Amino acid sequence: MNRTISLVLLTVGVILIIYGVSASNSIGSGFSRLFTGMPTDATVWLMVGGVIAAVVGIVGLLSRKS
Repeated sequence: MNRTISLVLLTVGVILIIYGVSASNSIGSGFSRLFTGMPTDATVWLMVGGVIAAVVGIVGLLSRKS
């Protein structure tokens, strides 16, 4: 995988995780946790997508073929 693409995926992943954590502290997510015990779907998808993108970016950076 190209190093630039890996860095972009890692950066986007971190940004999505930050947005997901921020969204989990929102009023809508608080109400959702109150009634369902889970945050909103958007919050979950932001964090899951961020983790996946960050992991793919890290793997791409670490698996350098000479």
